[in-house]
Amino acid sequence: MRKVILDTETTGIDPKQGHRIIEIGCVEMIDRKLTKNHFHVYINPDREVEEEAFRVHGISNEFLADKPRFHDVAQEFFDFIKGAELIIHNAPFDIGFMDHEFSLLGGFPKTAEVCGVFDSLVYARKKHPGQKNNLDILCRRYGIDNSHRELHGALLDAEILADVYLLMTGGQTSLGLATGSDSDSKEGEEVGAIRRLSADRPAIKIIRASDEELKAHEERLDLLDKKSGQSLWRTVH
Repeated sequence: MRKVILDTETTGIDPKQGHRIIEIGCVEMIDRKLTKNHFHVYINPDREVEEEAFRVHGISNEFLADKPRFHDVAQEFFDFIKGAELIIHNAPFDIGFMDHEFSLLGGFPKTAEVCGVFDSLVYARKKHPGQKNNLDILCRRYGIDNSHRELHGALLDAEILADVYLLMTGGQTSLGLATGSDSDSKEGEEVGAIRRLSADRPAIKIIRASDEELKAHEERLDLLDKKSGQSLWRTVH
């Protein structure tokens, strides 16, 4: 299934109080590989950005003054996410703002009606109960370098979340050769580092067994069958 890793920045924390989206960042993933397809836009919210929110993302009212309104980008944004599974950290926050923005325009369904939603924060809490699971902590836990992330930014956070998602759901927390288990790591401790591979890298070459090798394999299985009754390989294949 096509996945879209998504993040937003806003003027404040509650759309019911009139707060609006000011930045949307999305990156596309297909077959657990990041493509070069993404959606990113800054939006003029027609209201002031709260000081507390500004301290988080650093996006000023002056910067947003000449940016498009949500209605200018709504259809393109909707078309980008439609039919995908959205990967979002703390999904109710972003989905709440998205549904609010779409409802102001009318004619758009709720996000959950056209997209699947995977909340990576909920998943992280189940995987690491009793621990902090914000994006910065997860980066340290999974050895992802986010030193360039001084402030929150929707596109940057979406790209970082993509790396977190792949490691967190792939069953592998370190790409090094350390023998220690994940349970041996302490909170916030680095367990390795990752290097993102190019999305357009050549496909892995598959080397298939020759007829002679297959025959030898079957003969070995026949021998195991005689000694054990039936080989495990033939039981599960």
